[in-house]
Amino acid sequence: MANLVADYENYLLNIKHASANTVASYMRDIRQFSEYIAEVEDIEIEACDREFICRYTQHLKVNGKSASTVARCIASLKSFYAFCQSQGSVTENPVHEIPQDKAEKKLPQILTSREVELLLEQPKCTDMKGYRDKAMLEMLYATGMRVSEMISLNEEDVNLSASFVKCEGGGKFRIIPLYPVAVKALTTYMKEIRPKMVSDPSEEALFVNVNGDRMTRQGFWKIIKHYQETAQISKDITPHTLRHSFAAHLLENGADLRSLQEMLGHSDISSTQIYTQVVKQNLKNVYNKYHPRA
Repeated sequence: MANLVADYENYLLNIKHASANTVASYMRDIRQFSEYIAEVEDIEIEACDREFICRYTQHLKVNGKSASTVARCIASLKSFYAFCQSQGSVTENPVHEIPQDKAEKKLPQILTSREVELLLEQPKCTDMKGYRDKAMLEMLYATGMRVSEMISLNEEDVNLSASFVKCEGGGKFRIIPLYPVAVKALTTYMKEIRPKMVSDPSEEALFVNVNGDRMTRQGFWKIIKHYQETAQISKDITPHTLRHSFAAHLLENGADLRSLQEMLGHSDISSTQIYTQVVKQNLKNVYNKYHPRA
């Protein structure tokens, strides 16, 4: 079992080139399923049939897992067993046509333009950390990158003179423009601040922590939570909130879906189309709030 799971993880990383978040999510689901098998029936993972998978999904529901969590687990198992089938470890995919409840689709939360401005104003450029944080927040809102993509950037990925950044996600590269304020913040950080922060002159990372090493997801999460508090914004802001806000604000101002898909790095435009629903919902909320007869 362990070898098969390890082979699947290697497949996701090196063959499918799935993102780090996707791999972590899939592997967490597979390992939890493996633990359940060992505790409940102590059988080989290859021996699980459709009936067993159905019992497992019922187990998840009984233990309070949401419909979206159960749906994700089913998707993870379906992918895993498809891999097993391709390797000849199983003859049929036991997750095929497993019934599942429809997960409630929640629209991503976005910030208003004023809330974004307020958040971006929080880093005070009085010390190195403030200059770095200002550059990171401007970069994230300017590009709509995933936080994992931003912290993976190297110095060479930013072209200040041409005002763009080269970003890698899902095994593909894309070029994203930078607005002037972001270029200014990055120029100051890269030319004056970063050289003083890096501990090793050979360090390639664009954004580094106080120890001079590459910034981590956890480190940036703490930074954005800090500025949410200082800005006194009641919404729960995560690094992905700026990505969602970037997309919705571009659509509100007339951007087309195909261009937005390219900038976000979505392989399927259906992933991008959700932001049209966000914009429509926002318009409805504004109408209901401000129309005298609403």
